[in-house]
Amino acid sequence: MQATLLSRNDNGNEGVHQMENKIIELSEEQRKELERFAKNGVHNAHLITRARTILALDRSNKQEHLRITRVCEQVGLTRKSVYEIRDAFLAATSIEAFLTRKKRETPPVPAKVTGEVEAHIIATACSAPPEGYARWTLVLLANKCVELGFIDSISGKTVGRVLKKRNISLT
Repeated sequence: MQATLLSRNDNGNEGVHQMENKIIELSEEQRKELERFAKNGVHNAHLITRARTILALDRSNKQEHLRITRVCEQVGLTRKSVYEIRDAFLAATSIEAFLTRKKRETPPVPAKVTGEVEAHIIATACSAPPEGYARWTLVLLANKCVELGFIDSISGKTVGRVLKKRNISLT
């Protein structure tokens, strides 16, 4: 379903202009869909707030519309957030696209410690400690793993998390 979105300049002419008022006029069907989304079912609070914001910004079938300040008070957001939600709605291809969050394709940072590195850390921890030491410490294990070329760099805390994950104690 395509959202019917109008953008008018200050003269009331439709079209795309710089310095324009971006007006949202929803059809009855679109309005009902947003109302259903905001009131029924189990949805993310962030998405419900987006739906409520668009409903408050809707100017269809209204003699008087809410000013941005009143919309901000009504939905509990800042002016910047309301403007960002409005712009995202105007850019969306449909209401469904607007009300669904984009899935992340990759994690923000790829995992540095892979299963192979974990196996090397555990094998090293289970081996005899270096000469002059009674037992392995987390920093010693980290330095040994870097020295043996299992990983470029690793901290003692990361080694501790790997060992804790596998329920291995160095004592």
